[in-house]
Amino acid sequence: MSVASEYLQLQRQSADELVRQHAPLVRRIAYHLMGRLPPSVDVSDLIQAGMIGLLEAARNFTTGKNASFETFAGIRIRGAMLDELRRTDWTPRSVHRKVREMAEVVRQIEIETGADADDAEVMRRLGMGAEEYHQVLADAASARLLSLSAPDDADGGAAFDVVDGDSLSPADSVEHEGMREALVEAIGSLPEREQLVMSLYYEEELNLKEIGAVLGVTESRVCQIHGQAIVRLRARMSGWHEGQAERSAKQRKGTKGM
Repeated sequence: MSVASEYLQLQRQSADELVRQHAPLVRRIAYHLMGRLPPSVDVSDLIQAGMIGLLEAARNFTTGKNASFETFAGIRIRGAMLDELRRTDWTPRSVHRKVREMAEVVRQIEIETGADADDAEVMRRLGMGAEEYHQVLADAASARLLSLSAPDDADGGAAFDVVDGDSLSPADSVEHEGMREALVEAIGSLPEREQLVMSLYYEEELNLKEIGAVLGVTESRVCQIHGQAIVRLRARMSGWHEGQAERSAKQRKGTKGM
């Protein structure tokens, strides 16, 4: 056996051992994510995607890095699971449509009043009863509807998608940074309880039951508050997208005139 072949064989053995040792990490991450996802998601699909992420991590990890293999693998495993969730969007189109309609009504009310849209007024304008209204909020919270970088007619997307900055052109990088700043500002303008739920869910990574324990309310109520925050953010970010579209159009027009 040549030196090169021997080296490759040792690499494969080392990768296989890392996969065996850290397989429980995949299940742990999968079940942690499941606490924040609707029941329609199959945990076995997440585990399968996570195992692929673990295998890729084992093949690409090199010693001497600052991060441990478990940290490195955890990032790859989680990323593979999120990619799987993005690839298989379980949300019916009707849900996306209703949330878009609700966000537009919220936006209209807030433009007219200069204040946070009131639930009762949103229901009145949509012609919805309380039960249907709360169901749409629950759907908004459990589905990946907050694709704030997507146009209004898009059917979905991942919540708070993280874009690889290295893959962006200079113009795209400026736009992405502008969107992130607008999103941070929009979150900061939410009612206090909605801000807290968003922080506990996305930053602290608590599930709805854990957030309910913190706030002293039921899990279903947390789901509604989360949905209200998502709808409100979608409404407020739509103005930023319209302004961005206008700026892009002016830039294209100016380029043609040169």
